[in-house]
Amino acid sequence: MSIYKLLLGVALLLSQNIVAQNSIKILTEKKGISIRGLSVPNENVIWASGSKGSVVKSVDGGASFSWMQVKGYEQRDFRSIHAWNDKEAVIVAIAAPAYILKTKDGGVSWHIVYENMDTAMFLDAIHFNDSNNGLVVGDPVNKHIFLLSTKDKGETWQQVPSSYFKDSLMEGEAFFASSSTNIAQSKTQQFLVTGGLASRLWINGKAQQIPILQGKVSTGANSIALSPNGKQLIIVGGDFANDTISNLNIVGLSSFLSPNTDNKHLSIRKTVWVVDKKITSPNGYKSSVSYLTNNLVVTCGTSGVAISKNKGATWNSITRESFHVVKKQPNTNNAIFAGGGGRIGVMSIY
Repeated sequence: MSIYKLLLGVALLLSQNIVAQNSIKILTEKKGISIRGLSVPNENVIWASGSKGSVVKSVDGGASFSWMQVKGYEQRDFRSIHAWNDKEAVIVAIAAPAYILKTKDGGVSWHIVYENMDTAMFLDAIHFNDSNNGLVVGDPVNKHIFLLSTKDKGETWQQVPSSYFKDSLMEGEAFFASSSTNIAQSKTQQFLVTGGLASRLWINGKAQQIPILQGKVSTGANSIALSPNGKQLIIVGGDFANDTISNLNIVGLSSFLSPNTDNKHLSIRKTVWVVDKKITSPNGYKSSVSYLTNNLVVTCGTSGVAISKNKGATWNSITRESFHVVKKQPNTNNAIFAGGGGRIGVMSIY
């Protein structure tokens, strides 16, 4: 065999291996169901939620799934979910009346932990910073961001006072319930991203301008992710009504410590986030983004799936197949995806 044929064979084998690793395997699907809520608490357990009161769960790493419909809520769309393990989870229904439900028996039964009959209610996303402390964000009510917090593992919820927010909402500024990923938290900072006619990054209640597509009700930020080391943020979005537009659909930010000019003791430093100009755009509108490592980032949307192995500096388009949300599967190199048609898939990335 010539050295040329040998090298050609090796190259072909390597390319086939890369394609196999970076392809999405569908694990389950259900016609007529849209999934936008996804929680992967460990390598064995996967929970997802969506339309028609649907919740689906795997306890064997995705080898099999059990589908359930929450009794009495068959017409509700549970676009947000957080799970602690195979037994405990909370789900959040969009639109009015607002409900947050919790299960402690793996979904056999659910009980109400929050209820709000205000017709203006629309709850968009949930995020827990640790086992006990979590947030749920909703669209503005009376021109103020609606934010709930819990300190007892979702058993009770309290509205965060509007005084927490240091800036006022702009006209047409709200939130998207596209993937329940427009909240992120570190030990000291809470991040929210708004979208619509105005789209901004909110850090501990204070708004910061970001260079992302905005100006229409369908534009703006949809998702935010914080890197494992806490030093980078990535925000994705675009225009879901024109999902092939690739410009201004991503913002990367890096942190640095700056003297706290608001404090008399300048030795006390604060974290400041600045736009990272090295970030480039993935293909089309994206509704969700997730860090698998400090360098490896995965994003998805109706325009397809893309991965970056260099913090978002460059992107590889994996598939044009639509998915709404992506999460890391802990202790693996896997990304879990969910979307329309009740599809849940997995991709191994190396």
